[in-house]
Amino acid sequence: MNPLSAGLTLRTMTLDDLPQVYRIELDSFTLPWPFNSYVFELTESNVSRCFVAATTDANAHKKILGMIVLYLIEDEAHVATFAVHKDYRHEGIGWRLLHHSLMEAIKFCATHAFLEVRATNQSAIDLYDKFGFITVNVRKKYYADNGEDALLMNLDGLTLEKLNLIETQFNHTNSNQPTGGNYDA
Repeated sequence: MNPLSAGLTLRTMTLDDLPQVYRIELDSFTLPWPFNSYVFELTESNVSRCFVAATTDANAHKKILGMIVLYLIEDEAHVATFAVHKDYRHEGIGWRLLHHSLMEAIKFCATHAFLEVRATNQSAIDLYDKFGFITVNVRKKYYADNGEDALLMNLDGLTLEKLNLIETQFNHTNSNQPTGGNYDA
């Protein structure tokens, strides 16, 4: 079943979400954040904004489908970590979660966003391209596990108008997919 038709919710991450968030982390990254880093981001950091994409299964149990952590510093939003559950990739969940997070960042006066992505992660790069991120630098041998390069990608001119246009284009391109969902900050 497509989770979007079952009621996708985009909302602030809670401590209760962390077991599922951390499972996504472990399944998605060869250099995962420590579990306690998520606890810190939720309970102590004054610059972190943490969001999840969630739904419920057939037994009404909460299921976390994706997560993102942004750092908001002055007018910048730094995408610190971002992943979708391996069983739900390429269904528009990552797009919706990134869009929601950037909309929230604008509320905190962000006008720019940036991130690092593995140079070989083409599906993530393609997603960021859809939002208008551009590669501005290559960080050579950035990843300690295999020495892979990271692309530093920036999105300048982050505005509601830009994100609304991107949303319109996404909905037009994906008009055969349900857009349902509840978008809570």
